Amino acid sequence: MNHLRTAILLAGLTALFMGVGYLIGGSGGATIALVVAAAMNLFTYWNSDRMVLSMYGAQEVDARVAPDLYRLVQELSQRAGLPMPRTYIIDNPQPNAFATGRNPENAAVAVNTGLLNTLSREEAAGVIAHELAHIKNRDTLTMTITATIAGAISMLAQFGMFFGGNRDNNNGMGIVGTLAMVILAPIAAMLVQMAVSRTREYAADRMGAEIVGEPRYLASALAKLDQAAHAIPNEQAERNPATAHMFIVNPLSGARMDNLFSTHPATENRIAALEQLAAQMGRGGYARQAQPRQAVPSHGPWGGQRRGPWG
Repeated sequence: MNHLRTAILLAGLTALFMGVGYLIGGSGGATIALVVAAAMNLFTYWNSDRMVLSMYGAQEVDARVAPDLYRLVQELSQRAGLPMPRTYIIDNPQPNAFATGRNPENAAVAVNTGLLNTLSREEAAGVIAHELAHIKNRDTLTMTITATIAGAISMLAQFGMFFGGNRDNNNGMGIVGTLAMVILAPIAAMLVQMAVSRTREYAADRMGAEIVGEPRYLASALAKLDQAAHAIPNEQAERNPATAHMFIVNPLSGARMDNLFSTHPATENRIAALEQLAAQMGRGGYARQAQPRQAVPSHGPWGGQRRGPWG
């Protein structure tokens, strides 16, 4: 079913891409956009994960460079029944994380340094388990391709300001149509992202909590991440708003027009759903029982700390 959704999404985004091309350059523009979209679809299927990781300057780490983070990802991957994904750290003070990759065999998990410095090991486990759930559900292909193509659509619409529209164009819409697409194409792309992200976040929250075995870890982490995301800007995400839906919480400040549309469910609703799951599993809410923040030693995150419920 995920492959069907991905195909439908690619077809829809390709049609939108062609529509922008038509309004900018008429039938010739639509043809060029179709060729570009076809090439882009093929390229992004194989390389979208590398593009996004490179966009954020993510550095791959191993058991030698970041032993505790690597071991945590390894433990949770085993619990989830997944191959060990590549593990990355992004030098960014905002605590956040995302997963990418076209399938579980070619997946990656990336966490910001801000997350390692803010969350306890248990809370970080909840976040990483959430990202592993996206990988297990095969969400990452759709999310990553959407980010790449939606970003391209926004760029193409902006080109219309410089190259599009006069009343002699054979598209019959001229400058009015071009200006409309400059405004509407990014909005349409953002609406697609919203459709992709919202339902999948709840599913990944639930599966991630089940992987860890304790919903309150993720609930506690979400509360901290959401608060920090409003206080600490993520300059890389602000420059690339089409990737916002990939993160566990919205990394955007909302200061720009591109950021008027939330790509995530309300954090309080996600926490409430996790609280309900905790009650169903016979556990109390996170607010009473979450572990306090622990300092991150210089030689690696959570080094020398207790291993948590994975033993």
